[in-house]
Amino acid sequence: MKEALLIIDVQNDYFPGGTCELCGAYEAENKIRTLIEESRKADRPIIYIQHINPPDDTFFIEGTFGYEISERIKPQADDKVIVKYYPNSFLETELDSYLKENGIEKLTVCGMMTHMCVDTTVRAAMDHGYKVDLVADGCATMDLEISGEIIPAQIVQKTFLASLSGVFANIV
Repeated sequence: MKEALLIIDVQNDYFPGGTCELCGAYEAENKIRTLIEESRKADRPIIYIQHINPPDDTFFIEGTFGYEISERIKPQADDKVIVKYYPNSFLETELDSYLKENGIEKLTVCGMMTHMCVDTTVRAAMDHGYKVDLVADGCATMDLEISGEIIPAQIVQKTFLASLSGVFANIV
């Protein structure tokens, strides 16, 4: 079964000083760097997803430093970069066709906003028939708020990983 590494939205706005800082972004990125090295050694395709928001949003505005993929994991010439405009990396992108054209059936997924883009993409991957390994320590999220209550990022992370475990992904 041919596999690829799928790296979702590791962009500057998610790091300290960015406009949408995540908890544990550097730690997740360090794990992603290891995954990239392992993938290169195994000649496994690497796919980067880059999110662009509308100009009236607060982060990932095209042309800004914040929307750029982190320099620390910068794509190389033979890596694939796919731009998306929605949380789901499959929605109105070439991701599915690229995977099919290259015979990829399994994805190792990592990246940013476990509770949003990672979650949505992993669920969509199952809908498209792909097997998924989700790298728990290769993802980062943030505190969330509902009805005035703050849900700490660590709880958000565990909850979303637990909800994806089994049916949607193998958590590794």
